[in-house]
Amino acid sequence: MLHIAVFASGRGSNLQAIHSAIASGHLDADLRLVLSNHTDAAALSWAAAQGIPTVHLRYDAKDGGGDILELLHDHGADFIALAGYLKLIPAHVVRAFRHRIVNIHPALLPSFGGPGMYGRHVHTAVLAAGVKVSGATVHLVDEEYDRGPIVRQECVPVEEGDTAETLAARVLEVEHRIFPEALQLFAQDRVKVADGRVFISQ
Repeated sequence: MLHIAVFASGRGSNLQAIHSAIASGHLDADLRLVLSNHTDAAALSWAAAQGIPTVHLRYDAKDGGGDILELLHDHGADFIALAGYLKLIPAHVVRAFRHRIVNIHPALLPSFGGPGMYGRHVHTAVLAAGVKVSGATVHLVDEEYDRGPIVRQECVPVEEGDTAETLAARVLEVEHRIFPEALQLFAQDRVKVADGRVFISQ
């Protein structure tokens, strides 16, 4: 079983998808903590309403990230899921949780990733590039934005007449499904990392 801390900066729809997967028995995990860098993040109020411990923590990744490791230890969290979290994870936290931090990104990495590429910005860039396919990616987190090894990806067609909003809605449906699925792979100890790549055992 995974003891998950979810980091979220916004409304937390992927947090809710994880919670639903746990409640339905599709994810062998529990939620130990929801952390946000925004005091007014909807994810915090939603989690508090479910009885999940919440923490607001502001930090500069360059200053060591404050008390993140202490918070994770105090809440018994052994895995981190980034669900729309817009801060860089401090390097010492990445090292302490190596291969135990995953992020969900609303595009097919390595395309349309990196600093500033989040939310609507991603979908606007996809449409501007004229690509025919987008999607969602679950990847391991390292010391750089959106560069860690890919765990799970799924494509979404870019349709004629799409706007950033319509494409985002289609991608979000996939995010809500593949994020809990990817987490379950870790819960089953089926994820191995070698030579910078992820391998899924049967």
